[in-house]
Amino acid sequence: MAEEQRDPREVRGAGGGTRGVRAEEVDAWGELVDTARRTVTDGLVVGTSGNVSVRVGDTVLVTPSGVPYDRLAPGDVTGVDLEGRQVLGTLVPTSELPMHLAVYRSTDARAVVHTHAVHATAVSTLVPELPTIHYMTSALGGPVRVAPYATYGTDELAENMLHALADRSACLLQNHGTIAYGASLSQAFDRTAQLEWMCHLWLTARAVPGLTPHLLTEEQLAEVGERLRGYGQRA
Repeated sequence: MAEEQRDPREVRGAGGGTRGVRAEEVDAWGELVDTARRTVTDGLVVGTSGNVSVRVGDTVLVTPSGVPYDRLAPGDVTGVDLEGRQVLGTLVPTSELPMHLAVYRSTDARAVVHTHAVHATAVSTLVPELPTIHYMTSALGGPVRVAPYATYGTDELAENMLHALADRSACLLQNHGTIAYGASLSQAFDRTAQLEWMCHLWLTARAVPGLTPHLLTEEQLAEVGERLRGYGQRA
């Protein structure tokens, strides 16, 4: 049966078994695919680079490895448990699964977005942390650190990432890209986009000959952090 015709509630597991997909997983998969496609249309990834995940209960839905996002269909649901055992789908999960699972095990994240955004990746090759070029640094928990380089898909990279993420909701991966998490896919994506924008801003400012960009102090960022706690509409 073609992927587009497969009932999303009947997804064959990696071991050949079948378990019913819960309604919330069907909805979450649709949002995950939309988010993954947005990383492409917004220029945060090229081709099949980058990956997205969302946690539903104790199941982590993830983009599969090497599959263009515009080809993903409802029946392609790919999910693992928190130990990385595949529980939904036959497509191989993203090679960056160790990073995603490390975030879920160590934080209260409900969604993770990893990209190869060009400006953020460029910054990751230049400095140990993104200079405090804009007050939205506070929205990510403070100055954004760069995790030391390690081969993609390895536990070493996941460990380096966790150190860089301490008390932060996003970090840069040296010579690699970005990772951000949030309470929802939309928040994780917004944090990713904000990080890429700040990296672009810093690269633009530092490119002006003879001038050094003004950076914000810890006190200024702390003040913004207090104001951000009351930002937006009340529930």
